[in-house]
Amino acid sequence: MKKWLHALAGPVGDALPVRLGATRRAATAAAPTPVLGFDQTLLWVTVALLAWGLVMVYSASIAMPENPRFARYTHSYFLVRHALWMAMAFVAALLAYQVPMRLWEKSARWLFVLSLLLLALVLIPHVGKVVYGARRWIALGPLSFQPSELAKFTVLLYAADYMVRKMDVKEHFFRAVAPMGVAVALVGVLLLAEPDMGAFMVIAVIAMGILFLGGVNARMFFLIVTVLVGAFMMMIAFNDYRRARIFAYLDPWSEENVLAKGYQLTHSLIAVGRGEIFGVGLGGSVEKLHWLPEAHTDFLLAVIGEEFGLVGIVLVIGLFLWLTRRMMHIGRQAIALDRVFAGLVAQGVGIWVGFQAFINIGVNLGALPTKGLTLPLMSYGGSAILVNLVALAVVLRVDHENRQLMHGGRV
Repeated sequence: MKKWLHALAGPVGDALPVRLGATRRAATAAAPTPVLGFDQTLLWVTVALLAWGLVMVYSASIAMPENPRFARYTHSYFLVRHALWMAMAFVAALLAYQVPMRLWEKSARWLFVLSLLLLALVLIPHVGKVVYGARRWIALGPLSFQPSELAKFTVLLYAADYMVRKMDVKEHFFRAVAPMGVAVALVGVLLLAEPDMGAFMVIAVIAMGILFLGGVNARMFFLIVTVLVGAFMMMIAFNDYRRARIFAYLDPWSEENVLAKGYQLTHSLIAVGRGEIFGVGLGGSVEKLHWLPEAHTDFLLAVIGEEFGLVGIVLVIGLFLWLTRRMMHIGRQAIALDRVFAGLVAQGVGIWVGFQAFINIGVNLGALPTKGLTLPLMSYGGSAILVNLVALAVVLRVDHENRQLMHGGRV
């Protein structure tokens, strides 16, 4: 009888293992199945956007030294600086990938405080660097750092951490939402003092998206949206410069606007129109030859449209759609594994990249009013490239930890 029971217990124990994959491998004595550490397709799509962006930054800026304003620059000035920032960004991203998500969660509030200090520091005369009337940069030797880019990432981390901590009171407006609203408003005051309404808009959307995904009551969410939309409308209505941009967007070809506030928009539309279906070829853009201002930053997509045509624009849109969708999927996967903070962070990065790309593409195509936001991963801008790659490295870390848990490991 004992032998019979012992023989019966063996197969049953083997049939219900805690780590099914490990037991099967042990039973068959087969070699372990290799498991990718992270989503390599996500990595290669990011690399493709970066590489294409580097080529287009060079194409869009190569003729700038012929303009007297940029006479002291070489033809490869922006290419070299962009490549240097990309190299530093890859190192920073590699380091960020090594940091466990539990450590990001513990550091979220301190990183948010650090970004607030930097946003305040940039407003101090002789510390903050003024470009085109805006004080948004801190000089670091030959390079400049933009604290508003860091603020996008730290607000994202803080909002995700906040929703995890307030999960039990998310049905109560003042206990759950008001403190987060105060934090975003504080960031907004500092950004509008620079001024940088575009960055504030992105940060507000990131915070709102995480509140929504975190399960805030729908009525409270729509109330917050109404308040934010009203606030942005007031900012536009009571600011002559912003109001003029809206009027220029509505009628960019009028005699009053075509050489004033509508100048960038009209030349962006001319560039896209010249590209037609297949474009005029790499390097063949005419609008980048001192006609289209900021061709290597805010209006890089217009140069892509002129040189690669509708095909190039559709490809850019498709890559950003895939990137956003994949990050949202990684976030949902983490939440399904009961890793709410990690999931909200991944989805927050998806909202950030997707929304900013949507705004930039809309502006370049004349579908939205002109706003100073770069195309993520592609436009010239060292701070943006650095912070974007760190954020994407964190998403890859979330995916790596998801895979570890699904294969019976620990994080």
